[in-house]
Amino acid sequence: MKKFIIALFPVALLACHTANKTTDDAKATKASKKSDGWQSLFNGTSKENWHVYNSKSDGAAWKVLGDGVLYLDPVAKKSGAGGGDLVTNDEFENFDLKLEWKIDSAGNSGIIFLTQEDPKYGQSYLTGPEMQIIDNNGHRDAKINKHRAGDLYDLIASTPENVHPLGQWNQIEIIINKGQLDLFQNGAKVVSTTMWNDNWKQLIANSKFKNWAGFGMFQKGRIALQDHGDGVAFRNIQIKRL
Repeated sequence: MKKFIIALFPVALLACHTANKTTDDAKATKASKKSDGWQSLFNGTSKENWHVYNSKSDGAAWKVLGDGVLYLDPVAKKSGAGGGDLVTNDEFENFDLKLEWKIDSAGNSGIIFLTQEDPKYGQSYLTGPEMQIIDNNGHRDAKINKHRAGDLYDLIASTPENVHPLGQWNQIEIIINKGQLDLFQNGAKVVSTTMWNDNWKQLIANSKFKNWAGFGMFQKGRIALQDHGDGVAFRNIQIKRL
């Protein structure tokens, strides 16, 4: 009887090569993500990159939900859980910030940037400009010009006004690079201006911030997610230093 020997070695080699290729591809993808400069500020499981403004607390009312969402729970806050604006542990100067937000009905919040964390400032908004987050149809403050979703709060109204309907996620991007400030919402540039020049100073002089010493004049600071007492959700928060 003839004996037949099945050559398994090439198959094993192929399997090994495929496994190595998959591992190499994963490493290449990871290296690519690392090399392009983007840093995740919220990994979907912890608040390790954040703390409450002027506090060591991470704010128990800010809850990490199971679907990778950071949510300010107003019910928990009213029940005694700690809240407050969440600020980044790190400071940023020139950067590109991307995230998604969703607001509860009649809610109000914002993304504050270049804020100075110091006991002499009681709130993050006293020094940092804000990209407004709000229910345009449900919150009374949205009836005021320059107080609507996507606006550079009380400074420049967003154009176009393209916020998604209540209950849907909105994508935003804030880019600051050597004084040039651009705000994007849902794929469109909605605000563009230059910070710290005479026009910027005039914008502040014509706003509610006109008597707030230092407001909008700092070139480096933290990023804050505002606790306005209403339910607001954030996800996919990432930043790249420029």
